[in-house]
Amino acid sequence: MASKITNPFTFLQQVRSETAKVTWPSRRETLISTVMVVIFAIIAMIFFFAADQLMALGIDLILGLGR
Repeated sequence: MASKITNPFTFLQQVRSETAKVTWPSRRETLISTVMVVIFAIIAMIFFFAADQLMALGIDLILGLGR
């Protein structure tokens, strides 16, 4: 299968033209998105910590019945 080889100069022109079409987020949108990701990561961390502690407590109760 023969592939079409593009001139490097033409390729860079195409890259620049495609990059110009991209709608880049503003600094404010980027900051808000970053803060939201951090907040949701903290919420997930708290949830999984609590779930782990509850499961550990349950397993300790079950395994402790034999003592």
